[in-house]
Amino acid sequence: MTDGATRSTLKGADAPAHPGQSNEAVQSGSRVPASGPQRLVTEVDAVHVAVDLPDGSRRTILHELSLTLDEPVVAVVGANGSGKSTLLRLVAGLVAPTAGEIRFSPAVPRSGFIFANPQAQIIMPVVGEDIEFSLRETVKSRAERTRRMREILTQLELGHRAESSVYELSSGERQKVALAGVLATEPELVIADEPTTLLDLRNAAEFRRRLLELQVPLLLATHDLEFAAQADRVLVFDQGRLVDDDEPAAAIARYRRLALQEPEGR
Repeated sequence: MTDGATRSTLKGADAPAHPGQSNEAVQSGSRVPASGPQRLVTEVDAVHVAVDLPDGSRRTILHELSLTLDEPVVAVVGANGSGKSTLLRLVAGLVAPTAGEIRFSPAVPRSGFIFANPQAQIIMPVVGEDIEFSLRETVKSRAERTRRMREILTQLELGHRAESSVYELSSGERQKVALAGVLATEPELVIADEPTTLLDLRNAAEFRRRLLELQVPLLLATHDLEFAAQADRVLVFDQGRLVDDDEPAAAIARYRRLALQEPEGR
C-alpha cells in the first residue's frame, strides 16, 4: 500500500501543467470530455531523460524522443529497462524530462495510472473504502460516493466485494479494484504499465477486454504481445531509444526478431 500520490490526476485549465508539459488549451479553458469517445493528441518533443548515479556518473534512460500520439490505443513494447515505462510516467506527469517537452491538445487530460502490481495503488484495507477514497475529491456527498462506488464495482462484476478486505481478493480481483479506483476519477487518459503481468491467462484475457472497452485513450506498456496486437499502433523501445513505430502486425514481427537477437534487459 502507498499514499494517494500514486493515483496521478492531471488537471487541465484549473491547474498548472506538470514541469515539462504544456497545455495548448489552457487559455480558452477547454477540456477533453470526461466520458465517451474523444481525440487526444500527445506530442513528445525532443524529450531526454537522464538520472545521476551514486558514483557521480549519469545514466540516460530515454534518448531524444520525438513523436505524436493520437490513436485510441497505443502499445509500447521492449525488454526490461528499455525505456517504455519511463515514457508512460512522462506522459502521466510522474517523471519530468531532463530536456524537451510534452504537449497535449486540446488540454492536459486527467490521467489514471494502472500499475503491474495493484498493491502499488490500493490504499484502503476494504474494497468499497478504497473506491470511495478515489471519489473524495470530486464527490462531496458521502451518500453519493457510496452510490457511485457500488455502481463502479457492479460494472466490474465486483459489487459483492464492496465490504471485503482487499487481502481476501484474488490477483484478478485486486487488479479490477485498481481499475475501479482509476475509473472513479473519470480519467480522460488511461495509462497502464504491464497491467496483466501478475494475472493468469483467464484473468489476463478479461482485463485486456475491459481496458480495450474503455471509451478513453489508452497508452500501455506490455510484454503481452497478444495484448499489443489489439492496439492501433505499436512502439518498440530498445536501450532507451524508439527503434520501431508501426501498425501492430509489422511492429510485433520485427520486435520478435529483435528480442531473439538480444539478451533480456539489454
